[in-house]
Amino acid sequence: MSAGDFHCGTVGITGRPNTGKSSLLNRLIGQKLSIVSPKAQTTRHLVTGILSVPGCQYVFVDSPGFQTLHTNMFNKSLNRRATEAARDADVVLWVIAAPKLVEADRNFLSRVPAGQKVIAVANKIDLAKDAERMMPLLEEISKARTFHAIVPVSAKSGKNVDELMRVIREALPVAPALYPEDQLTDRDERFFASELVREKLFRELGEELPYSCEVAIDSFKEEGALRRIEATIWVDRESHKPIVIGDKGERLKRIGTAARKDMERLFDGKVYLGLWVKVKRGWTEDERALRSFGYN
Repeated sequence: MSAGDFHCGTVGITGRPNTGKSSLLNRLIGQKLSIVSPKAQTTRHLVTGILSVPGCQYVFVDSPGFQTLHTNMFNKSLNRRATEAARDADVVLWVIAAPKLVEADRNFLSRVPAGQKVIAVANKIDLAKDAERMMPLLEEISKARTFHAIVPVSAKSGKNVDELMRVIREALPVAPALYPEDQLTDRDERFFASELVREKLFRELGEELPYSCEVAIDSFKEEGALRRIEATIWVDRESHKPIVIGDKGERLKRIGTAARKDMERLFDGKVYLGLWVKVKRGWTEDERALRSFGYN
């Protein structure tokens, strides 16, 4: 194969919250990199997943869902990241949750530059009982903008994902690989340790509290085959601490056990995980606190 036949570029996975963007990334690269939960806006950081196959290297970038319901400093930071992922990518995947196009979908699409190459991805088609129910959605999408392609898929089942990969490859520029063939991501193990704890918080807690929680890795040491990790769960109010900890510490124990097991699978080795819960009042509006958590 000549150098002129090789395709490589960045693919921004974008859209409103809760359309299955992170599940789609995990399905596309064949491994769990982005954390997922049924709650909207689980993703807070740009997560890069790299897939190298003969003739092509895909550099997928998962982004936070763009939303307008909350306008604090924290959510403005997340929205900037979502917009950057669309603006800076070679190809944009605009992910919609079937079977309906909503105003929030259009809101985000309007922020994607007119010259950007966009593939509309109608996700969650497994929820539609038959193909005919998808036709009105696909017709509505086709009127929203001129797309490189419109591809219905199911990130959950994998249906039509091979076709999506083909379409993306066709859209990527002819260019040499950006990363070594065996590299999976540009994030380190500390980042994924923090994300896995936060995923369990989203799964364990109610509707509102997870959004007031953040996780910081205090210490990450490799002792032979063992990774010894100490982390702090930061909450916004003193009253949140007992909710996270639970009766006699049972909830915190469940969170820690589930996160540790996932870390051991991801890191392929034994993990000791120590968790602490502390209060940092008003951190979602504190610029210094946001920087310390990795938000610009």
